[in-house]
Amino acid sequence: MPALNRLPATRIVATPSALDAAAWPANILALRIASDEVLVTPPAPEIKLNDPHAIFEPDSGFADVWLAADEALKFLERECEWELPAERPAFAQGMVAGIAAKLWLESDRVLIIVPAPFVADFEERMT
Repeated sequence: MPALNRLPATRIVATPSALDAAAWPANILALRIASDEVLVTPPAPEIKLNDPHAIFEPDSGFADVWLAADEALKFLERECEWELPAERPAFAQGMVAGIAAKLWLESDRVLIIVPAPFVADFEERMT
């Protein structure tokens, strides 16, 4: 399995309506991790939101790895106890291999994101 690398990202906290109405650039991945929170990668500080109190903060607290869909699904069948979304693309989050993980599922590949302090444990469980 490939190694996880530090994920460069921006965490944005804003009203849910402002995040719902945002026009995310096509070259970024905007993961809605809570109703009022988005993790954007790569970092994109120029995003305009209709919320004067929106907070934009660099976030380097995660690591990630892209896996081919067949490799990722084989791993997730073994290490994920919850049902994955059937549609693609899809974002999901939950425990994977005993660690809180975020998944971005595309038809041909899967992005796995884990908190950086747990990278070594997660990599060990991937093998």
